[in-house]
Amino acid sequence: MMDTYRGRFADQILHNRLRNTGAVLIQGAKGCGKTETAMQAAKSTARLDVDDEIRIRMELDPKSVLTGPVPRLIDEWQEYPHIWKYVRREVDDRKKKGQFILTGSANPEERVKLHSGAGRFSVIKMRPMSLYEKGWSTGEVSLSALVKGKAPNSAQAEFDLATLAEKLTLGGWPGLLGATHRQGLRFAKDYIALLAEVDINRVAGKKRDPQKVMRLMQSLARNISTEASLTAIAKDTGGSGLPLNDETITEYLETLERLMTLEQLPAWTTHIRSADTLRKTPKRHFVDPSLAIGALGLSVDKLLADLNYFGLLFESLVIRDLRIYADVHDGKIYHYRDSRNMEIDAIVEYPDTSWAAFEVKMGFNAQDEAAANLLKFAKKIDWEKAGKPKALTVITANGFACRRKDGVNVVPLGVLGG
Repeated sequence: MMDTYRGRFADQILHNRLRNTGAVLIQGAKGCGKTETAMQAAKSTARLDVDDEIRIRMELDPKSVLTGPVPRLIDEWQEYPHIWKYVRREVDDRKKKGQFILTGSANPEERVKLHSGAGRFSVIKMRPMSLYEKGWSTGEVSLSALVKGKAPNSAQAEFDLATLAEKLTLGGWPGLLGATHRQGLRFAKDYIALLAEVDINRVAGKKRDPQKVMRLMQSLARNISTEASLTAIAKDTGGSGLPLNDETITEYLETLERLMTLEQLPAWTTHIRSADTLRKTPKRHFVDPSLAIGALGLSVDKLLADLNYFGLLFESLVIRDLRIYADVHDGKIYHYRDSRNMEIDAIVEYPDTSWAAFEVKMGFNAQDEAAANLLKFAKKIDWEKAGKPKALTVITANGFACRRKDGVNVVPLGVLGG
């Protein structure tokens, strides 16, 4: 295990947000590194989850918790959600930028936010570390350069399947830097067990059946990188009994989203030339694909024995990293499917409406089929209304980065960065 802090893309994002707003809220799943990242910028800290003195002060004089050199970190703010209004008022009174950093591993119910933070708070979504942040990608090809139209180029990148499987089991958790894949498997299993037994009840505010929560997460794991319906997930979660109703399963899913361990990949809404209709069903991903491995109790050997499922996990890994890299320039990630079942694994769209499309193929030799699909897809988009794609790219596990003669890029994940 390593104790030295390793830089994150979120460091620069946080620095920029502190220069432009009074308070920054960093949200992310437990263990993703929020507090350590915040502490790189903070000058003082109040840890609401572990400091008994702070807890007393929160009861007697909440405003005193905000006193200290700035930026002041208010860690795990959701433990005392009413601190939100005190931070808001303090930002108003001080009329200065960069006063507070709030971190939280769970979203409180919206009703506790009695006053809007608009104009006072900036929100950063943190995820576990990308391959580049962990030192497993060279970063020779940046996502931002791809979307600007630059042709990619890199040396050969090699991830044999066993090595890639080990990296999937370790995930992007900062606490596992330097760990073995067996330690990663144990971490993921324990993480999932705590979600089912403790965390979901704490955030939901009501008792949930741990076995049903576990079956739900196992269903999500089995259906990772797919558009599984609520009905199918409800049937899985119900086990040998009756399926859960849609309302109950939705509540379960929303609670996992509030814990920031589950993240939807929404369908892209755009303008197409044909009469085909766009599908709207989201895909659901764990914030890190290692959690799917933990939920199903898999191992490296089991992944190698089921390459179809291995490929779905690899797609989820790519989605995680694309989200991290796109965040640098406020980009968002979507997937595409239409009524003819044409599917594109990832669409990256930026605030200026520029966009790029990505197909994910674990094998370098599968690029021809993926490239043909991307080119066919691009012709369906109404460029006058949606704009021309800035890049069409196949992301693979191995090989080298290049631009094919047909204009489609090929980029191994092991050379991709922000």
